[in-house]
Amino acid sequence: MAETYTPPEVWTWDKANGGQFANINRPISGATHESELPRGSHPFQLHSLGTPNGQKVTIMFEELLAAGHPAEYDAWMIEIGKGDQFGSGFVGINPNSKIPALLDLSGDKPIRVFESGAILLHLAEKFGAFIPTDPEGRAECLSWLMWQMSTGPMIGGGFGHFYAYAPEKFEYAINRYTMETKRIIDVADKRLAQVPYLAGEAYTIADIAAYGWLGNIARGEAYGTAHKFLDFGSYKNVVRWADELFARTPVKRGIKVNRNGEGLVRERHSAADIDSVM
Repeated sequence: MAETYTPPEVWTWDKANGGQFANINRPISGATHESELPRGSHPFQLHSLGTPNGQKVTIMFEELLAAGHPAEYDAWMIEIGKGDQFGSGFVGINPNSKIPALLDLSGDKPIRVFESGAILLHLAEKFGAFIPTDPEGRAECLSWLMWQMSTGPMIGGGFGHFYAYAPEKFEYAINRYTMETKRIIDVADKRLAQVPYLAGEAYTIADIAAYGWLGNIARGEAYGTAHKFLDFGSYKNVVRWADELFARTPVKRGIKVNRNGEGLVRERHSAADIDSVM
């Protein structure tokens, strides 16, 4: 049994806390250094990283392009391990210093959009794509989109952190967030037993958002052995859905962007960048 921790009356920041993320975690916001963001030639400038949240947006862009919409984009990598998200340019488009962040230059004046769900909704409404137009369908789609946005931190910052990244293994924390993660997956599994997609009969931004996290587990790319630990294969309806989404070419293309490594694309400035690794 670990020694009991008694919280102090007032918490103070110890820079040694945080494990492998101690160099970038801090209890204050704002820029730490001056840094201008690069800008390409396309109407959409995405500053991101190919994490589950970042993949949502690159999948959306690839889906829009595949559907014939004028959604050409430049995707610039933000290396969060190096603190790029605290540069003044990035903080200017996302004061929360989290990826992804988008600068929409397609109109009369630049529009900044931050938070992955907000970006998906912005693009869906702009192009009239991947979101129902009838009130009932739209409400269902937005409900599942917000469900994903509210549950993602439980999977990543909760389960993922304590299962894979925390400097020590704490049974209570791992059990707590594993239980909640499995509950979240079960919600999706029961829904997908009723309908082919989260919002109903049509593929929408709700599916794109959820695939960012659930697809990462389904592909065995999340937190080492998380797929087995969570018994992910037992959620048959989620597995069916994840397999169907991964069979989509835009999904395969989107998950390659803003990632380092063989077969991946650090930056995307044209379709040819992804074509070269497909």
